[in-house]
Amino acid sequence: MKQAKRIGQPLHPAVAMIGEYVYILIGSAIVAIAFNLFLLPNRVASGGVSGISTILHATFGWQPAYVQWAFNIPLFIAGIVFLGRQFGVKTLVGTVFLPFVVYLTKDVEPATHDPLLGSLFGGIGVGVGLGLVFRGKASTGGTDLAAQIIHKFTGLSLGTCVILIDGLIVLTAAIVFDIERALYAMIGLFVTSKTIDIVQIGFGYSKMAMIITNKEEEVRAAILHKINRGVTKMSGYGGYTEHERPILMCVVEQTEFTKLKQLVKAIDPSAFVVIMDATEVLGEGFKRA
Repeated sequence: MKQAKRIGQPLHPAVAMIGEYVYILIGSAIVAIAFNLFLLPNRVASGGVSGISTILHATFGWQPAYVQWAFNIPLFIAGIVFLGRQFGVKTLVGTVFLPFVVYLTKDVEPATHDPLLGSLFGGIGVGVGLGLVFRGKASTGGTDLAAQIIHKFTGLSLGTCVILIDGLIVLTAAIVFDIERALYAMIGLFVTSKTIDIVQIGFGYSKMAMIITNKEEEVRAAILHKINRGVTKMSGYGGYTEHERPILMCVVEQTEFTKLKQLVKAIDPSAFVVIMDATEVLGEGFKRA
């Protein structure tokens, strides 16, 4: 069976901690730079405290970094008061450092004045940055903390609270700017969420196959020895016959997927096969957590 590549020994806790802070600092810097390069100059208020700062900058001329500090720090304190101390120092670092980089790069020349390009590339930049911050096991605070506080006291799901807050910010952008800017903001939000997923789990989608066949031993041996992948044998019952039927489950890489289909078809053309995307696979033969 394929063995996972082992790269040395586990990192020392101090080294791992330093790595997490590097993720937080780099990620926060990327978010801030993307904000100044793409979102702010095109008035794309794609949710969060950055979206609020964009609206207030356009309306009153307030410096976005100051607005973000003014919201982030009280929200962080409120999070500690109402939700406990689980946020820790790392989230505080992201909460303070991101507006600091926004301030440092406030005079940078905008990369584009096209709002569509601004929303797309701004969304990508923010998504990459937040994905790295999340890899550092932290957050940049802001409206995420507000959503958690509302969730605690209202019973609404966390996802609903986030959507309500971001939706209110986008609606405000539609009123202050115009409906097109709000639509661009929604594009930015969508791109950000998808980019965060890519940073978190990568492009390496695998495939999980559930195989029901009368020749389970031959199929199992072929998967083990010809594809060199592990396979799990489970029991199932036919909904019509109520007879016990073995089910083989295995996970393969994209490059092995076609070979798996060909093998199963050659052994048992009548086999019933269900294929699903496996977005993150941890363990032997795949990546480690």
